[in-house]
Amino acid sequence: MVAINCDMGEAYSIYRCGDDEGIMPYITVANVACGYHASDPVVMRKTVALAKQYGVKVGAHPSFPDRDGFGRREMKLERHELTAAVLYQVGALAAFLKAQAMPLNHIKPHGALYGLASRDEEVAEAIADAADVFGVPLMGMANTMHEQVWGKRDAGFIAEYYTDLDYRADGSLIITREHAAYDPVVAAERAVRVVTDGVATSVDGTDLPMRADCICVHSDTPGAVDLAKAVHAALQPHLS
Repeated sequence: MVAINCDMGEAYSIYRCGDDEGIMPYITVANVACGYHASDPVVMRKTVALAKQYGVKVGAHPSFPDRDGFGRREMKLERHELTAAVLYQVGALAAFLKAQAMPLNHIKPHGALYGLASRDEEVAEAIADAADVFGVPLMGMANTMHEQVWGKRDAGFIAEYYTDLDYRADGSLIITREHAAYDPVVAAERAVRVVTDGVATSVDGTDLPMRADCICVHSDTPGAVDLAKAVHAALQPHLS
């Protein structure tokens, strides 16, 4: 069985980013921004309440402190600094979850922090140090440092596949500053193939092994609602 997750709550003040309300009916898990790359207290509170309304589980989506770059630029932080930054962000979201009597489901790093942790053991360990405080699983990519480090934790590891990002032939993820539109039909077909056959298609057309406990759609991808709807329909027999 598989979940469908989406990075959400990435508006800020009067600025919108993605159609969270339009996407929410088609997902089972939301990764909610915690303020460092996007979101603010009002947005976090609203997003958590919206997730509760639709019966969607909520995880924290912490980032490098890079609002200007939307968290998609790498930064150099010491291990203890990075752990503190993740604790700070997850703690903020946890407060809004407590207000709604909802549990924290998981932690999934955002953007450049996610990408760096997939390659850098020290960064992955720093994030795990924070996650251990909350006792929840970490979400990341199988066959990377994510799984190597986070898979050893008692709280567990959740492997995900992206419907709206490309993979290199070596299995690494291409994290773009601005997401391009994807054909919903093609994205849905590829998601089903990953779930049923354990195989994804790389950017150069070659096959690569891919294990996924959940399928991710980004709320800021153009046409994200249609994409989420198509993936939800295609994966209906496999949804947890």
